Formats: sequence, structure tokens, C-alpha cells
Amino acid sequence: MSGSLGRAAAALLRWGRGGGLWGSGVRAAGSDAGGGRAEQLDAMVKKDKVVVFLKGTPEQPQCGFSNAVVQILRLHGVRDYAAYNVLDDPELRQGIKDYSNWPTIPQVYLNGEFVGGCDILLQMHQNGDLVEELKKLGIRSALLDEKKDQDSK
Repeated sequence: MSGSLGRAAAALLRWGRGGGLWGSGVRAAGSDAGGGRAEQLDAMVKKDKVVVFLKGTPEQPQCGFSNAVVQILRLHGVRDYAAYNVLDDPELRQGIKDYSNWPTIPQVYLNGEFVGGCDILLQMHQNGDLVEELKKLGIRSALLDEKKDQDSK
């Protein structure tokens, strides 16, 4: 990462070591919904506006890619989302890969639609698409407020 994203992510990482990265609305979601696996996964990805499947938790990501997804969401001020730790459940880990037809974790879903993994989310962040997608969900990116503050100086 470079530029302001790199500096902001580094600052958040330092902050996270002291106080944790869980926003007030982030839920460590369980994977014990009823029904068959495909129906269960469908319900999980549609349960919240933003859903992520991570290695680890937002508070303690267990891989750099999962950490990057958490940091990007935090940079945008997204605090109300469901997070599923695939390391807790090998069936969930394989099941979500099969469900999305995407071979890697983390996976990000917006409004029940599969967005992609870390690389796609980072690209959306860099080109401004993430701000627009969040807006469609009724979520105002915190980066808009930061830009407004910078423009007024």
C-alpha cells in the first residue's frame, strides 16, 4: 500500500493493537443457521448489507488479506457488518468457496452479492467504486467526510 491508504492503514494497525478493531456494530457471526448448506450460505450472505468471510476475526485477522479487508472497511467507516471466521469451521471455509465459485478467502458480499476478495476490494477502494457501492447500500463512506475536511482547508 502506498500514500494515504498506507499511512491510514498503519495508523489503524497501531490503534488496533491498543484498542481492538471491532466497531460497535461488527458482529462475529456464527454459521449455525438451519437448512442445507447452500440455503444456509445464501441466508448468511443476505443477512446484512455487508458480510465478510475472513481467516480470523476483524479484531484478530489471521492473514494479511483478511486484515486488509478489515482495514479498508474501517477506512470507509463501515462498522455494521457480519464477519464469519472460516478457520472455525472447515465446512464453512470450503462451502463459501463453492457457493461463490471463488477459490480464496477473504470474501466480501454487499447486499447479498459477491464482490470479490481483497484485491477486488482494494481496487474498488482505489478507484472510488467502493464509495459508490456503499452509497447504494445507504452507507456514507467516512472518506467523503475526510475529503470534505481537506477541501475546506
